[in-house]
Amino acid sequence: MKLPAFDYRSPETIDDAVHILREEAGAAKVIAGGQSLIPLLAFRLAAPSVLVDLAAIPDLNRIDIREDGVRIGAMVRWCDIESHEALAAAQPLLTAAVAHVAHYQIRNRGTIGGSLAHADPAAEMPGIAITCGAELSVVGAGGRRCIPAREFFVGPLMTSLESDEVIEAVHLPAWRTGRKWAFEEFAQRRGDFALAGAALFYDETDGVVRDAHVGVIGAGDVPRRLAEVEAVLNGRRIDTGLIAQAARTAAAAVEPADDIHASAAYRRALVETLVERALLHASQAGHP
Repeated sequence: MKLPAFDYRSPETIDDAVHILREEAGAAKVIAGGQSLIPLLAFRLAAPSVLVDLAAIPDLNRIDIREDGVRIGAMVRWCDIESHEALAAAQPLLTAAVAHVAHYQIRNRGTIGGSLAHADPAAEMPGIAITCGAELSVVGAGGRRCIPAREFFVGPLMTSLESDEVIEAVHLPAWRTGRKWAFEEFAQRRGDFALAGAALFYDETDGVVRDAHVGVIGAGDVPRRLAEVEAVLNGRRIDTGLIAQAARTAAAAVEPADDIHASAAYRRALVETLVERALLHASQAGHP
């Protein structure tokens, strides 16, 4: 289908982009990579009067690795993350998750900010943001503010962004040396959205788990951290019995829905399997 008619604007600063969004009073839409928005336009699921393209704004495609973590600009593409060796060392869980994002062509255009703003509950980047305790830097008419990932996703394809706000960057906390981690997901075909996925990491002191983070995607209206599973793991030594208990706890904690792709029971079983598999991989090698 042909796209609906719209005006096109290409601001050169993020403040100019905010100004356009404020003037259009909710009728404008930001476009980053366009890998989600363009299909929505084609199927008439969205019909903004103005598209505000962020491609010409400098510094939105920067990756900065700092002592306090990693700051990734909203226009950084998946392929930029895949090819960034220093980032793979600084945030290995992110790099592992990005390898599961869609297909090669989409990873060449899709952006990290676009994925976060689109807020698909089965997408990898929202899950990583939740699992890692990321913060999103956004700019709007009221200035800049930081939104914790846990407060950013409020429902399927819904965020706490105001209509005149733009994601500027995402900040991932510093990664501790020796951390155990793994990412697992299952899709009907390679590159499809996950039916379910699990991301996790933890640190160890004398073989005892501490600071466990366990997140899931595709098993509810939003990506979730599973505090119930983290409580099972923290303060204990990893063994097969603990892994099985954690996996069962994960399955009980999620609230998936039936849809055309899978039943709720199937997704719940997937979560159990994927959390178990991720914990096995993390405990054995630190990564898949």
